[in-house]
Amino acid sequence: MRIDLHAHSNASDGTDSPAELVAAAVAAGLDVVALTDHDTVAGHAEAAAAVHALPDGTRLTVVPGAELSCVVDGVSMHLLAYLFDPEEPEFARERELVRTDRFRRGRAIVERCRELGADISWEQVQRIAGAGSVGRPHIASALVEAGVVATVSDAFTPEWLANGGRADVRKHETDPLEAVRLVRAAGGVPVFAHPGAVKRGRVVPDAVIADLAAAGLGALEVDHTDHDEETRARLRGLAGELGLLVTGSSDYHGTRKTVRLGEHTTDPAVYEALLAQATGAKPIER
Repeated sequence: MRIDLHAHSNASDGTDSPAELVAAAVAAGLDVVALTDHDTVAGHAEAAAAVHALPDGTRLTVVPGAELSCVVDGVSMHLLAYLFDPEEPEFARERELVRTDRFRRGRAIVERCRELGADISWEQVQRIAGAGSVGRPHIASALVEAGVVATVSDAFTPEWLANGGRADVRKHETDPLEAVRLVRAAGGVPVFAHPGAVKRGRVVPDAVIADLAAAGLGALEVDHTDHDEETRARLRGLAGELGLLVTGSSDYHGTRKTVRLGEHTTDPAVYEALLAQATGAKPIER
């Protein structure tokens, strides 16, 4: 089995619609793909419909999830949440709060970019985002359109949009210990996304990961494009010490990033162990 547990659609900052993501997963030869848009479940229904509409003989499982924005001691981190009950009220309220503040933050970042000489507009960013929740990758795409930077990745530097960069604006982010509690209370399984991605900015120390493990964290996303081999080896050792599972994922965003769907995958035994912990929702199967 080929299992990719981290992919985005245009319900957040990917470029594929949820239905297109399903088709791309089939084309990539995946057996399982997780839809983990930022702080939203808006793409789940379309992805489910696309799975059920696959032709006879085509098999694919979609794991409904989300990627949550968290912060601890001033350091941003992302928490993947799988198979939670999307209607559980406390967790739903927190996701809505984060999404609402994304709008305020996006407008503020655009204004800072303009003050720094970038000829971009809020209307342009909204056009790029479409129906999705505006995020920094949409603003990065606007900077590319304006010729300010060559690629989306080039926008995520201290010069522009990196955490703490000249144009960065902080947004509401959930305390990760609270996020783990919310995910578990909603029947889901929390996994720390790309915990060693130092090129994105500061990363949380191992002591925080140990606290998260004690609070109910299920796994570390180790095999990820932002981790070199040394980082992966260190994280595997840490996961073993803390009794955490180890996942691998592409963090696919369509054409917004160069990573391929299925570029990194999760061991089937680990996937089954994650499923065994979930009580809030079930995978969508064809």
